[in-house]
Amino acid sequence: MKINIDINEIKGYIPHRYPFLLVDRVIDIEPLKVTGIKNVTVNEPFFEGHFPDHPVMPGVLIIEALAQTCGVLVLRMEEHRGKLAYFASINNAKFRRPVFPGDTLLLNVEIMKHKAKIVQAHGIAKVGEDVVAEADLLFSIVPRG
Repeated sequence: MKINIDINEIKGYIPHRYPFLLVDRVIDIEPLKVTGIKNVTVNEPFFEGHFPDHPVMPGVLIIEALAQTCGVLVLRMEEHRGKLAYFASINNAKFRRPVFPGDTLLLNVEIMKHKAKIVQAHGIAKVGEDVVAEADLLFSIVPRG
């Protein structure tokens, strides 16, 4: 279902804030699938050191953007509202091409298994039609505080 979850609503679901909030908008959501967007700008603080003369978005932050997108989906669920999603594992991460300032990341995540306090998902990040990264993500859902 096409949807428009803006940054203010996203901040109501996940605890991340600047400079670590890595999903700008959610544009599509279904019970077990979500699509988010991250606009990559040269103003990102990590570009200062990664790399000064050739800015490339760190792969681990692309994976984190996928995880945060999944977090919006999971933490919107009635049974998980007000909770946190902690990484339990990252498997099969693959990085296909670099992401540069000016790119728009399309963050597609699908929940593969969901049992009580555990969520297993697969995420694919694209720039245009090109897959730039993908990974299997496992989360533990815990109470805040």
